Amino acid sequence: MHAVVVGGGIGGLGAAIGLHRAGWRVTVLERAPEFGDVGAGISLWPNALRCLDELGVDLGESLAPQRDGGFRDRRGRRVVRWDSAAFERRHGRPLGAIHRRDLVNALKDAVPAGSLRTGTEVTEVREDGLVRFDGGEIEADLVVAADGIRSRIRHALFPRHPEPVFSGSAAFRGIAKLPHTRLSTSFDRGTEVGVLPLTGDDVYWWICYVTEPGRNPGTPDFGTWHDPIPALIEATPPEALLHHDLYHLGTPLPAYTRGQIALLGDAAHAMPPFLGQGGCQALEDAVVLAHVMSTMDVEKGLRAYDAERRPRSQKVARESVRMGKLGPQLTNSVATKLRTAALRLLPSQATARLGAAVTGWRPPRLPRPVPPRTP
Repeated sequence: MHAVVVGGGIGGLGAAIGLHRAGWRVTVLERAPEFGDVGAGISLWPNALRCLDELGVDLGESLAPQRDGGFRDRRGRRVVRWDSAAFERRHGRPLGAIHRRDLVNALKDAVPAGSLRTGTEVTEVREDGLVRFDGGEIEADLVVAADGIRSRIRHALFPRHPEPVFSGSAAFRGIAKLPHTRLSTSFDRGTEVGVLPLTGDDVYWWICYVTEPGRNPGTPDFGTWHDPIPALIEATPPEALLHHDLYHLGTPLPAYTRGQIALLGDAAHAMPPFLGQGGCQALEDAVVLAHVMSTMDVEKGLRAYDAERRPRSQKVARESVRMGKLGPQLTNSVATKLRTAALRLLPSQATARLGAAVTGWRPPRLPRPVPPRTP
């Protein structure tokens, strides 16, 4: 059995690894000529780390566990402490952070040799599994559409479905070198600044702020915010500073499958980043898809995949939108003060329970690697 994965991002690579472990022959078609230094950093919550365990992907020392920190206001006054010990006791894993490039490289290295084709533009995907691309075609038993938020395959399958919509916020992202930096999330009206230490002295930081689409103010001006925020921005090379309008799939899809095609990751459920679950949900998709394809035929497996993944991922997407409205998109000054006052009443141990329904998810078990099936 042969699966073609369209898209070599986190979810696509994860699906290729999982399907290979389930005995499938896999081919990954990636449009970019090379992977390069993609993105900035990414948070990996326990649900994602468990998925990586099932896929057999060891991040080693490139993963930075987040131990100390908390929530602050723009002046640096602590609102609530992040109790990392209580969080790890509850979930069995810490919150982790990693260079996105290191995560992609670890996944790429786990994909079977010879199965990854870069610089390959897919031109057509049919519901019967035929995949056409510049230079050839493949008749696949399964097609995994992991081609991102602007998925051409999703549009072809659901041409009348609304396109992604602007979330109301944009984000700066960057990586700087600054020793002795701790985990923090700081907020003010319509703005949130996050700081995640990576390995070594590298620090991943981001700023989410309310704006109109298409506006890029250049270098962010946060000189009046507490340390180390101004220093992190100043230490980030201009060419390494990323800025994006934040879009999401505002109208949920009616199905994640059609014919012999499965939509996965942002192609299926692009969500705003306010829960840090975009990549995590893509990894969940990958493990569930591999699991059902290891125990069922394609038709039944796709039905099972849709039945399991669509309700959960769409619920997480709704929760992400809700958290945005309560967090970085809250612009009313009175509501902002009330939010801060409410958070100050939380005991630090309560942070271990925040988002437990999302981060507590456990993946199905995947089979150990076996030789590929014959058609």
